[in-house]
Amino acid sequence: MRVRLTAILLVIVSVGSQALAADPLATARRLYNLGQYDRALDAAREAAANPAMAAAARLVMGRINLERYRQSAQSSDLDDAHAALQDLDPRTLDGRERVELQVGLAELLYFDEYFGAAAEVFDPILESSISLGPEAHERVLDWWATALDRQAQTSPERISIYERIVARMEQELRRDAGSSPAAYWLAAAARGTGRLDRAAAAAKAGWIRAGAARDRGAALRADQDRLVTQAIIPDRAGRAPSRDRRQVIANLTAEWEKFKKVW
Repeated sequence: MRVRLTAILLVIVSVGSQALAADPLATARRLYNLGQYDRALDAAREAAANPAMAAAARLVMGRINLERYRQSAQSSDLDDAHAALQDLDPRTLDGRERVELQVGLAELLYFDEYFGAAAEVFDPILESSISLGPEAHERVLDWWATALDRQAQTSPERISIYERIVARMEQELRRDAGSSPAAYWLAAAARGTGRLDRAAAAAKAGWIRAGAARDRGAALRADQDRLVTQAIIPDRAGRAPSRDRRQVIANLTAEWEKFKKVW
């Protein structure tokens, strides 16, 4: 299953260009969203010197260092993220910033390989993350499912964990049929429960739904193709007698390729 975790955008309240230039916190958020992390960190440090902005600035600093760690795997970035997020007063944050703080803490837990705990922190903010925008919500959803997937790989409760993902992704697709993470994880988690026919059907449905995705489905279809060819088809073939598995894989692969050509 995939691990294609991406940065969750920080919300910027709309302000004029002159005000943005004068506000180091807003500048830090804007630069973070642009992927300019070094400049964003400089602006956030400037903002942290202002007591009225200190907590929000440390929140941004933590998120910046988490993203730097995701890209570089430098332990110093993770240490800096720990220091920033654990050394702020959440009472001074507004509602959206508190959601962002929970996102940051959950990411910290994930990178520290406390996957179950990370999923538990992500879980209650799945709904409230909608306030951060559709892209941010989808990324929180993807992080949550990926954390549970990592937990399931070593847990005796593997099936119930994947059933939890299935239930959530069914709910998400009823709310937004164009949700790429939901389309992917419904198929992946169904496979995790051992329901391979459901997994294959959900993968085909996800392939069709990809046209409604925000990127017109290019990323989702690539993920679905890998899931089907590298996981679902081999698992289905594994249920056949060993002498027949190569032929079963060939037949199922041909069926999948035919489906993709039609759809």
